[in-house]
Amino acid sequence: MSGHSKWSQIKRQKGVTDARRGQLFTKLTREIIVAVKQGGANQETNFQLRLAVQRARDGNMPLENIERAINRVSGGGEASELASVTLEGYGPNGVAVLVEVLTDNRKRAIPEVRRLFTRHNSSLGESGCVSWLFENKGVVVVESGGSEAEEVALKAIDAGAEDVKTEKGYLEIHTQPQDMEKVKEAIGEGRHIISAELSLVPKTTVMLGEKEATQTLAFLDELEELDDVQRVSSNIDFSDTTLEKLRSQR
Repeated sequence: MSGHSKWSQIKRQKGVTDARRGQLFTKLTREIIVAVKQGGANQETNFQLRLAVQRARDGNMPLENIERAINRVSGGGEASELASVTLEGYGPNGVAVLVEVLTDNRKRAIPEVRRLFTRHNSSLGESGCVSWLFENKGVVVVESGGSEAEEVALKAIDAGAEDVKTEKGYLEIHTQPQDMEKVKEAIGEGRHIISAELSLVPKTTVMLGEKEATQTLAFLDELEELDDVQRVSSNIDFSDTTLEKLRSQR
């Protein structure tokens, strides 16, 4: 499983405090608002909105909050005030990092990200300095083991999956963005789909030991905790042994 998915596993294990849940709902609301602004409020025809709503549901956001976010766009205002910015650079131990920002105040958001890079002896770079290392993919992570894993993998490939990575108890399925929903549906009901989202997947990764991975993940976590940061992508990777040690520390 890629470093991104391992990092996601650790984050899910941490749980969400009330304060962080409120912050998460704010970010999910912004994502829904921008999706509606760009493609309309009809989920059947707006792919980005369907993904945003699914992410909100996965984050246990109440249905009334989701509906309120969709309805807020009709009045204008908030969506037009939000600006999307992607910052990129190198984090601790030479890891490539992409930071997706959605903010109503660029003068606040960009310096906050820059300060974190500086604090961790890292550096922001020019546009394009690391983005070429990433590809936009659909990533579906499915809980699956034993003989069942092969069946799920074959269904995914038949539905258009580009790659299936088999790990202990999990499958990580990569697709073209437009094929993700089709692959997810082909896997079928009754499977525990842990996550399904569009992600920036690294073409190459940087393998880190336990100490370096702990240091770098702390930096990535701090970035994600900034109010204006929607998503952080990196090309970090670490062994399953390191994963288990990091899990036990949380």
